[in-house]
Amino acid sequence: MTIEMSRRGPADATARGNVARRVLRRRLRHLGPAERMRIVTVRGRAVRVVVRDGDPDRPPLLLCNGLGASLELLEPFVDALDPRRGVIRFDVPGIGGSPAPLVPYSLVTLAPLLSGLLDRLGHRQADVLGISWGGGLAQQFALSRPGRVRRLVLVATGPGSLMVPAHPRVLLRMLTPRRHRDPQYASRVAGGLYGGSARANPALARDLLHATSRLGPPRGYYYQLMSGFGWTSLPLLPLLRPRTLILAGDDDPVIPLVNARIMHRLIPRSELHIYNGGHLELVADAERIAPVVDAFLGEGADDGTGG
Repeated sequence: MTIEMSRRGPADATARGNVARRVLRRRLRHLGPAERMRIVTVRGRAVRVVVRDGDPDRPPLLLCNGLGASLELLEPFVDALDPRRGVIRFDVPGIGGSPAPLVPYSLVTLAPLLSGLLDRLGHRQADVLGISWGGGLAQQFALSRPGRVRRLVLVATGPGSLMVPAHPRVLLRMLTPRRHRDPQYASRVAGGLYGGSARANPALARDLLHATSRLGPPRGYYYQLMSGFGWTSLPLLPLLRPRTLILAGDDDPVIPLVNARIMHRLIPRSELHIYNGGHLELVADAERIAPVVDAFLGEGADDGTGG
């Protein structure tokens, strides 16, 4: 099933800018009373984690972030979700508040980290959402540990090295962490890099990336970037067991829309929702997209996809 969200006019764009400013202000607040930040050691790695308590009868939502982004970037999306939903956010090793490992890692070796994290937090199973690079990690986790994933949400992501690539200019800008370390540069390249709302308001992308995010060492970015080299889920997508929601923007320079359509054709129990926007809309327009995720995760009871 494919659902396309309606396009927005100028008035809607203004409203979306106001929403983005509100969620950005919320990002500057301290953690809410139901949220706890801590460092958890999993399989010998120290990982910074923020947990929002929720309904104990629901599996928590485990969020896998994008390339170079710390867990603070996802704050607007978490705030827009049903407050009864438990949420787990974490920094990939070498990003944000998680120390960089001594040697590089791969998506295949990183997936067991998620199992260990759920074990440490006392959860047998979780719903998993991955955005961009984090979508690759979420796919690898669901393929290698299908019993740990109840439902899967893939946002602005693709199947790895076997996909329709972005324009070379976009790929070159993704090769360095400069946009995460230089706010002025982030503002200059935001429209062409992220598309969607960042075209009309590049300062929004700059602020989302820099308002409260924490920086790890530069090598952490390169470790994360290299972890996906040569990795692809494409031939394995028909084996994905969880029900899957694919969210894709119609103006995403990083992940062309055709990749979402290919994944939808290959993943057996998948739904495709196409929204008007770009690569960062999950956080830039969280109040529009979060209800779609909530509705998908809340449909029906446990559908027996787990172990």
